[in-house]
Amino acid sequence: MLAFLGSLVAAATEPAIPALLKTLLDEGFTEQAFPMWMIPVALIGLFAIRGMATFIAKYALSYTANGGMLAMRAAMFERLSHADPKLFSEQSASKLSNTVVYEVQTGSTMLVNGSLALIRDVMTIIALLGYLLYLNWQLTLIVLALFPPLAWVMRTLSKRIHRITRISQNATDELAYVVEENVLAHRMVRLHGASEQQARRFDQLSHVLRRLALKATIAGSAMGPLSQVMAAAALSAVISIAMWQNTTSGVTVGGFVGFVTAMLMLVAPIRQLAELAGTITRGLAALERGLELIEDTPLQSDGTHQAERVRGEILFQHVGVRYPGKEVAALQGVDLRVSPGEVLALVGPSGSGKTTLANLLPRFVEATEGTVILDGTPLPDWSLTSLRRQFAMVSQDVVMFNDTLAANVALGAERDEARVLEALRSANLGELVDSLPEGIHTPVGHNAAQLSGGQRQRLAIARAIYKDAPILILDEATSALDNESERLVQEALNRLMRGRTTLVIAHRLSTIEHADRVVVLVQGQIAEQGTHAELLAAGGVYARLHAQSQGGVLAE
Repeated sequence: MLAFLGSLVAAATEPAIPALLKTLLDEGFTEQAFPMWMIPVALIGLFAIRGMATFIAKYALSYTANGGMLAMRAAMFERLSHADPKLFSEQSASKLSNTVVYEVQTGSTMLVNGSLALIRDVMTIIALLGYLLYLNWQLTLIVLALFPPLAWVMRTLSKRIHRITRISQNATDELAYVVEENVLAHRMVRLHGASEQQARRFDQLSHVLRRLALKATIAGSAMGPLSQVMAAAALSAVISIAMWQNTTSGVTVGGFVGFVTAMLMLVAPIRQLAELAGTITRGLAALERGLELIEDTPLQSDGTHQAERVRGEILFQHVGVRYPGKEVAALQGVDLRVSPGEVLALVGPSGSGKTTLANLLPRFVEATEGTVILDGTPLPDWSLTSLRRQFAMVSQDVVMFNDTLAANVALGAERDEARVLEALRSANLGELVDSLPEGIHTPVGHNAAQLSGGQRQRLAIARAIYKDAPILILDEATSALDNESERLVQEALNRLMRGRTTLVIAHRLSTIEHADRVVVLVQGQIAEQGTHAELLAAGGVYARLHAQSQGGVLAE
């Protein structure tokens, strides 16, 4: 409202200038008719009022728009935090971050600037048209005839700008994805000498963006000249008719000059209004993506069942999983019972469904057939927050945040420094903590890249120890480690596994041999299960994989 009032005051000062000029021409420059000292005072006052009103309008609109942008970003981030997991397989991280961070900022900035100018120009046009009607309504009808064709031009070009903007957004996402890939895989790109190949990908997408930008510029820039040509045609008609009226009805010089001056002042806001159509269209197209993310992204279904701490009994009943676009099911007909406190090892060739089976438990993957039950309650009936509180996971892909050691260990929980230290020492990281200048308050950097592979793995174990969840999922937790690191990690894992239901996906025989039960998966189905000794004696798939093992690693 404050922005609207400010723009209204700024626009209302426009007709005062031709009105002042008309008065001076009609009544003369005599002191009696109009004191000379009042002319500069009036002009300075008018422009001072206009400047102050414009400032108030701009600040008020910016304040409102930034508040809206803050709320919209919060809504988008909230939606991402609770979105169905398939969103992250369908859209790249660069696209999502571009939408949340840059698109909203760009759209908000364009709309703030565009809306302020739009309100001001519309109010100026209305004020000037009112003054023109007051001076000469017949001539004003000619001016009004200008607006229908102008609206058609703006509508047509705005549609084209909107279409080009949406295509540009997708091209920008692809360009950002190329940058993301090359940043994450910079070692591999350089090792294979693929820098030139990647540069060609980047240049190709950059040229696509350049062409789209030029098309948008052509469409946006065409509005100004077209509006000016139409305004010039209207002005020519007005002058011709005004001269004819002067010979027939005797129009005063002041009235004619005031009308023409007001009309000339009308040309500028009309031209700006036409150019603003492109700016506002691009701003709306940018915000549309944010609104689509909020409105069209499905939330993961949530239940109501809650429990403080489960016993850890897990039941898979005829479970099947088929990923979208895949002809072969990742899992099919899986029936499995895991007892509380049992250590269950999952083995099998690559692509046999081991990780998919484990990811069903915290509902990172949804079963397309059958039911998974935890402590007697199907997983969809659980509150997601309560369900995921029951699990801790340590995988080969360790993810750390650019924060302190303590913040990474106590992730998502209230931070207790004594417990953090205890968890780190239990994970065989006591020496590391003692060597750091700020101890547990030392920042670990981007994904803890300054730590060794074994240290990062143990840091993930410390996080799991701190969480103290009753069910543990270990997904290749000791893979790609040297012997000393593996020994330290295995010691930490043994401490972590005590008293917990544990699912282990591993190729290391040292882990598998000590499991209470081994389940062998082949092509998404359970091929056999039993203890390590029982499966070796059975001479089946597990025995064959074991016989092919080298260096203590189960063959694929």
